[in-house]
Amino acid sequence: MIVTVTPNPSIDRTIAVETLERGHVNRATSVFEEPGGKGVNVSRALAANGTSTLALVPVGHDSESTFSDLLTAASVPHSLVDQPGSVRTNITLAEADGTTTKVNEAGRTCDPADTAALIDAVDSHIAGANWLVGCGSLPPGLDTDIYARLVELAHRRGIRVAIDTSDAPFAHAVAARPDVVKPNRHELEEFAGRPLETLGDVLGAAQSLVDSGITTVLVSLGSDGAVAVTASGVTHAVAVVDAPRSTVAAGDCFLAGWLHATSRGATDSDALATAVRWGSAAVLLPGSAVPHPEDLTTINVEVLPSPVTTLKLTSD
Repeated sequence: MIVTVTPNPSIDRTIAVETLERGHVNRATSVFEEPGGKGVNVSRALAANGTSTLALVPVGHDSESTFSDLLTAASVPHSLVDQPGSVRTNITLAEADGTTTKVNEAGRTCDPADTAALIDAVDSHIAGANWLVGCGSLPPGLDTDIYARLVELAHRRGIRVAIDTSDAPFAHAVAARPDVVKPNRHELEEFAGRPLETLGDVLGAAQSLVDSGITTVLVSLGSDGAVAVTASGVTHAVAVVDAPRSTVAAGDCFLAGWLHATSRGATDSDALATAVRWGSAAVLLPGSAVPHPEDLTTINVEVLPSPVTTLKLTSD
């Protein structure tokens, strides 16, 4: 089982428009809501493709019923950690050409008791898990070392850990040496403290994380695909997406695909190909929708075992 933790969940409202015109009245062509937050998206993608998962989510009790109903509708097993208040709402404005504009609320302000409650909830739910996955931003006030503490907790239980976050929480998590980290290029640039303009630059920064004791570094590169860097080598995989609709949750589906494949004994190369396929399929779907098996069949992925380090990366 793969347990996901989402410290800063959301209700994601996606509003589709033909073209967003700033300063004018825009007419929505469709509106829908989904349970959101990076770890929730990972669990949604795993559940949609038959992988056992549990989404562990702290949710303000004013929103518990709505959030639980949304997860149930998505067939995602879940446990909610009760908190005061309500969950944040994130707005995605999705244009017909695939351009997405997001407005994310910061989230409920937390105190030290919230950090302790979340760690206790994880401790009581990870028995029998083979992965603990910590994902996303942190709400105001939550301890920035919470992912590092979750890494230490899971490793004491013999459970592997994957982390997908940024800024100070990422730095704390790296110091605790999780098994997998999944930054995108810009998050890796922030951590490295320098621009990463070529594939070689990205590989060098990722290799430094591997040298620090992290088993696998997965870096998503938008239209340039993604790389997996381990002590035994580097793999680069790409897929062509002709008609993108929304990039929201694509990185989360990428990580879910890698976990799905790895849990079934896939090699690094095959797992990366699966991850890129899932992430690419998500880009073809509206809002933060996640791919189901039928969405994956048309995605062709090319695995490049010898990356071209001089490749100039695109700006997306």
